Amino acid sequence: MQKVVCPGSFDPVTNGHIDVFKRASDISNEVVVAVLVNHNKAGLFTIEERVELIRESCKHLPKVSVETFDGLLVDFCRDRGVTAIVKGLRAVSDFDYELQQAQVNLQAGVDTMFMATDPAHSFLSSSLVKELAKYNGDISKMVPPSVEAALVKKLS
Repeated sequence: MQKVVCPGSFDPVTNGHIDVFKRASDISNEVVVAVLVNHNKAGLFTIEERVELIRESCKHLPKVSVETFDGLLVDFCRDRGVTAIVKGLRAVSDFDYELQQAQVNLQAGVDTMFMATDPAHSFLSSSLVKELAKYNGDISKMVPPSVEAALVKKLS
């Protein structure tokens, strides 16, 4: 497989995301982590902070790069020669939504690969991590150290 994209908001990136990026890099020549710029939704971290946290968390993965996108994912893919979208699935509820998106993207000529989440990360979500961090819960096994430090700083 040539070049794939892993899209998302990544607010913040978790160890589950990093696992998908690593496994996608094992089966492709290049992985672009595409951080969605959503003008209708304010995140905890700015887009620039998210990009930097992902870059720091993926520095051990030489085939992974990070970019932002605004608009249609299929346009992003077409402009960069991306051959497939890689999405991690935690549960059946993820599949229901992602299948619809995959079918729409396929109509535009971009395939989607679903990757089952490692069971060790299947319960993880950025929302859960933020909620735990807000109340000083232990998130050390859920996010990379740089993300944990950034969350503590942001929420203090």
